[in-house]
Amino acid sequence: MDALRSAIQPITHNLPAPIRDLGVSIVGETCYKSLLLDVNLEDVDCIKLAVSKGLGIGIIAASSIVKVPQILKLLNSRSADGVSFLAYLLETTAYLISLAYNVRKGFPFSTFGETALIVGQNIIISVLVLNYSGRASLAAVLIAAIAGTLAALFAENVVDMQTLSYLQTGAGVLGVASKVPQILAIFQQGGTGQLSAFAVFNYLAGSLSRIFTTLQEVDDKLILYGFISGFVLNAILALQMVFYWNAPSEKAKGKRKVPVEAKPQAKSSATSSPKKSPTTRRRG
Repeated sequence: MDALRSAIQPITHNLPAPIRDLGVSIVGETCYKSLLLDVNLEDVDCIKLAVSKGLGIGIIAASSIVKVPQILKLLNSRSADGVSFLAYLLETTAYLISLAYNVRKGFPFSTFGETALIVGQNIIISVLVLNYSGRASLAAVLIAAIAGTLAALFAENVVDMQTLSYLQTGAGVLGVASKVPQILAIFQQGGTGQLSAFAVFNYLAGSLSRIFTTLQEVDDKLILYGFISGFVLNAILALQMVFYWNAPSEKAKGKRKVPVEAKPQAKSSATSSPKKSPTTRRRG
């Protein structure tokens, strides 16, 4: 340990000021000194905090592109097959409430930052699903409703903190319920259709990581129970993705053209009467 400390300390003690300030802002002055300056790898609490912060930052970074594959699949296929609009509507509603709750509670951004990024991607996906399912006129209504809801949730004179706490409880239920339509859609169609595997497995890993970061940094049972429930249903979606990996959905099966059997051509009759040849017999 002493050899490791003597090798690392000359580096950590001479870090540029911007990097030092960034490290302090992430783990705090105490843990920065313990982990980087003193190189104390026996400080379990600071190590847990550093891991939690690292996971949180990783989740936020991944969430910036988590649903881009889903968006690209919809754009390329021009089909909403296998994607539940209701699931995205419920999830977006739950995320809007959670975003307002976390911001107004003053929780660290590393514990909820992905929520804002996912909401934006969900809106794009919802608009595409409406468009490709023949309900494009509802897209403008959806965007207006989301904008109004977000403004109300952040206005303390409209929604007070007590009411927002009740809404957060409901958001946890909505977050869980948002997975159910997607699970049922996959089961009914017998395939995952245009659902993105990257998004599903990323959600599974993210929800598991969020359980850890919430336990470490946020003393809020409402948020913790929501992440635990979300992990269970994300696991079901992941299992469905594996089970139906190569299975086309029922809609896709219906679109396959059935080859039309060629009708057998009528054979010329073998017993047809032969043409009469000219006779040489003289008449008269």
